Amino acid sequence: MRARRLTRTLTCIAALSLAAAGCGLSGGSDSGDSTAGGCKVDQGNVGSGKLSGDVKGTITFQTTNLKKDFGDYFNGVISAFEKAHSGTKVKWIDDPGDATFTQRLVADAQGCTLPDVVNINVNTAVALTKNGYLLDLDKKAPDAGKPFVPNLWKSSLYADASGAKVHSVLPWYSGGIVQTFNTELMKEAGLDPAAPATTVLGLFDDAEKVAKASGGKYYAFLANPQLRIPADWQQMGIKVLSEDGKSFTFADDPKTAQWVEAMTKLYKAGGMPRDSLSATQDPANVYGQGKLVYGPTNPNFLRFIQQNNPTVYKKTGVARYMLDALGHTVGAPQYVGVASTSKNAATALAFAQFLTNAENQLAWAKDPNVVIFPSTTASLDDPFFQSVKGDDPFAEARKIVASDRKTATADEIALTPGELNAISAQIQLAMQGKKSAEDALKEAQSKANELIKQGS
Repeated sequence: MRARRLTRTLTCIAALSLAAAGCGLSGGSDSGDSTAGGCKVDQGNVGSGKLSGDVKGTITFQTTNLKKDFGDYFNGVISAFEKAHSGTKVKWIDDPGDATFTQRLVADAQGCTLPDVVNINVNTAVALTKNGYLLDLDKKAPDAGKPFVPNLWKSSLYADASGAKVHSVLPWYSGGIVQTFNTELMKEAGLDPAAPATTVLGLFDDAEKVAKASGGKYYAFLANPQLRIPADWQQMGIKVLSEDGKSFTFADDPKTAQWVEAMTKLYKAGGMPRDSLSATQDPANVYGQGKLVYGPTNPNFLRFIQQNNPTVYKKTGVARYMLDALGHTVGAPQYVGVASTSKNAATALAFAQFLTNAENQLAWAKDPNVVIFPSTTASLDDPFFQSVKGDDPFAEARKIVASDRKTATADEIALTPGELNAISAQIQLAMQGKKSAEDALKEAQSKANELIKQGS
């Protein structure tokens, strides 16, 4: 889910990793076959025209690290599909989802053995779409987007071999984002828990009041900039990356320098623990000790606090995340794609749509062992998300995020570890007074752009 941000779309890496594959889609041969990414496929899987064919036969469905905890749910979905479509068989496999996940799927695709239905992240969606390994849903299933939240569907577009943006995946589940805070500490600092900040810089203004009132007994939040970038920047409407994703542009916006200056001022004022500037402390643990006013933004954090620090949980308030200049939040959902190389593409597409329909997404979201939010409008409108009884923080957060998901987009930016380290190191120097905000950002952008050129 969301520790803060997930994984940034690395178009340059994806392109390199598939360079050996035959890019794009070519015309059919005399045998009536066509090719997708160098693989011979049924002519109906590519080109123009809606996908047709009987829903029958065997398909392979691959998830990412879900079988251990959610076997009963997925086996139930598979059984229901097979019962509704006599003559079908779904073979379920589960990938561990480690650091080489994309490379393994790329290898499968190049070997023409990509699973028929596959759970993928943004990086993998980019790579597979660019080389024609996923069905073009705009052509093959033109009504596929109807169940999904409009903004999420519109922003789930990836470039094909020609550079055109297409829908090649169905949005599935995602995490959420909320403000969390210790209401007692807010009041002690002279802040109103019923009126939390609505902008990033407004949050820093409130944090300065915390610094003045706390006397070092508690803090606003941790100092390490890695916990806040590029999320804060994106929410402020700062253009972090160029349109083609090949260069960083955050240093070109004066708002970024304002952010660094605000971080520096707060650090010097004592609003953050001095030893947290480069430390890798878990803010959830520090918040649970009653030493932070503001907690992590992942709703799953509330479950953690409820179980481990019930006294602090009772003092915890939640509010909608700061929309700021962007006007909405962003996310990086998990997706479901259908292989254009599938020998039973009609069955694969039918199962992918069944898996991601409102009923099945809602059923999984209700599982008490997971904190996820569905991508369909009907699921988010269900009383499970909309009816909140009492003042339970987690239930309130669920309602807030469900509402937020209706306007959120899928264009969340995340940084590679190398990029994050390079940028943070410069900001840390600025916060220590060793560089100006402008110089630090200029150097950070230069170093990050070098990493992009090197492939990060």
